[in-house]
Amino acid sequence: MQSVIAQAKRIVVKVGSSLVTNDGKGLDHDAIARWAAQIAKLRVAGKEVVLVSSGAIAEGMQRLGWARRPKEIHELQAAAAVGQMGLAQVYESQFGRYGIRTAQVLLTHADLADRERYLNARSTLLTLLSLGVVPIINENDTVVTDEIKFGDNDTLGALVTNLIEGDALVILTDQRGLYTADPRKDPAAQFVDEALAGTPELEAMAGGAGTSIGRGGMLTKILAAKRAAKSGAHTTIASGREANVLERLAAGEAIGTQLLAPTGRLTARKQWMADHLQLRGRVVIDNGAVEKLTGGGKSLLPIGVVEVQGEFARGEVIACVDAQGKEVARGITNYSSAESRLIARKPSSEIESVLGHLNEPELIHRDNLVLV
Repeated sequence: MQSVIAQAKRIVVKVGSSLVTNDGKGLDHDAIARWAAQIAKLRVAGKEVVLVSSGAIAEGMQRLGWARRPKEIHELQAAAAVGQMGLAQVYESQFGRYGIRTAQVLLTHADLADRERYLNARSTLLTLLSLGVVPIINENDTVVTDEIKFGDNDTLGALVTNLIEGDALVILTDQRGLYTADPRKDPAAQFVDEALAGTPELEAMAGGAGTSIGRGGMLTKILAAKRAAKSGAHTTIASGREANVLERLAAGEAIGTQLLAPTGRLTARKQWMADHLQLRGRVVIDNGAVEKLTGGGKSLLPIGVVEVQGEFARGEVIACVDAQGKEVARGITNYSSAESRLIARKPSSEIESVLGHLNEPELIHRDNLVLV
């Protein structure tokens, strides 16, 4: 088995907090030097690399003299603001040894949820890559709120992979890869060297394993691979403690767990809809509607809606769930939640008489709907 990274030209590498900090107490300059050296060699081999790096809050805490991670959001944001300075300086210094320029890019979910800002971010990153620059990406913790945060850098790495149409995502952690159970608790746990991204079995196996320093456990990495697969990108989850792990992966050595993308890929617009727009509500649909969406590529009509949940406006993204609450699809609605409740279970021919106007005969048109 050969590493999928060997054939990848454009790679997103995510390094977790435990791999760039001294046990959460400031940045580990030696570790960052090693990452810079490896990425420099990947660049020589003709690969484009985007680095998603944690560590800003840990560095900020060190600079501010805080021994314990604060709980108040404004204190965390202050630590992030201070720490980003150090993070940028260290990366600039270490990559500069190889004549490589770096760029700091801070993102929030709101940046990618807005179509124009999404396209601007994409253009900027692609321009940086064309100039030979290594973008260093992190979530903009200083301004982020619960409503607009990615939640962890695994998710951010996957979204960036889709944003730039990367060939592969490498998630480096302090664990070897994926096991059938938590190996620290279950001695019978078996290592998974390769699997198909996005299968329910993977999510069931992942559990909630993680460390206290970062926010992302193994489940977030599985879900990140599922997201990255939507653009056809393969994911490797490997230990960042392995010597020269990036070089060895690029040389074809199979290290860690490889999660392979299915052959199909979503269009760029549907990737954006599926991954970057936040859900504002959901509709419960009947079995007939489920079959039409999943098997026939049809639009969602009001007659197939059993219940409307949440409050949303026309043009916002809602989830379509079956009777058991499992999400089947999501898409941009043509009607508000109030309007949807009035036309639910009714044929499209009655929409105008019920509402006094007709936006579209579909609640969600198939061009604005993506299966999940």
